[in-house]
Amino acid sequence: MVQHKTQVVAYVRVSSVDQNLGRQLEAVGEVDRVFEEKVSGGSRADRVALIDCIRYVREGDVVKVASMDRLARSLGDLREIVDEITSKGASVVFVKEQQTYSRDTDDAIGRLMLNLLGAFAEFERTLIRERQREGIRLAQAAGKYKGRSKKLSDEQVAEARCLIESGVPKAKIARDLQIDRTTLYRALVVKLSE
Repeated sequence: MVQHKTQVVAYVRVSSVDQNLGRQLEAVGEVDRVFEEKVSGGSRADRVALIDCIRYVREGDVVKVASMDRLARSLGDLREIVDEITSKGASVVFVKEQQTYSRDTDDAIGRLMLNLLGAFAEFERTLIRERQREGIRLAQAAGKYKGRSKKLSDEQVAEARCLIESGVPKAKIARDLQIDRTTLYRALVVKLSE
């Protein structure tokens, strides 16, 4: 029987394509393989690299993540992902928090630390979003903020609608327009509400 070589893999994620993964890659250090993602942490279904990472790891492997908020957007999601990885016999190392979770460390104190640190990360994200919304509101009131520029023209949105009505999948339309599906969905909704 051939025994597999245990590996250290990294999972790194930023929320948009124009953000840089460099800081996270530096934090996790040298690893055997990197799973990288440039997508919002909102829906796990859209996080293909995370799904691939979880499928890839085996008994004894280590998944290194720069910080808890890069792995999950909510405490429930964090617990679920850590449980999936550790149930395969692999461990998860959070560099910033200096925490390691595995089947061997699945005890009351380990669970408490995961829940506490995960709750703090979720709280910090909420505060950042609130400050961002407040800053935008103040800038709008002062006439200094116009919002993000449209990625699609009215003609492109109208064409996309026609293609959707003719049965073309939205994912294909988004690819052809070189935008994310969420950008397409947002443009379609905005046009309906105007």
